[in-house]
Amino acid sequence: MNTPGNNLSNAPLEQRARALYHEAARDLDPAIAGRLRAARRDVLAGTRQAQHRVARWLVPSGACAAIALAALLVWPSAPRPTAEMPAAVTAAAGNEADSPLPPDPEQADPNLYQNLDFYGWLAANDNPPPAH
Repeated sequence: MNTPGNNLSNAPLEQRARALYHEAARDLDPAIAGRLRAARRDVLAGTRQAQHRVARWLVPSGACAAIALAALLVWPSAPRPTAEMPAAVTAAAGNEADSPLPPDPEQADPNLYQNLDFYGWLAANDNPPPAH
């Protein structure tokens, strides 16, 4: 790596290389210099076109992402109360889905309570089968 002592030893080498480069650039044939400038222009134009192509797609894709995010934020995730439903009923309906407790007997389906003794027996005898 470059250390301060290492930079001091490379300084004459860098100066000599730089001097040789500038001397070669001055003594360059005009035809070759023209070809080098044309090649440099072609390469730079190619990179500009590639950057333009990428930039041309960034704006529409960013706009689509912004529209999708806005639609996601605006889209209703919970049912909205209607004129027929009172607010207390909609609040209770929203809380029931999140509650780990069973529903109240008045609000639940009576068929669920038909075989309570079977469900109790099933819970009491729910032993995993022995592993062989």
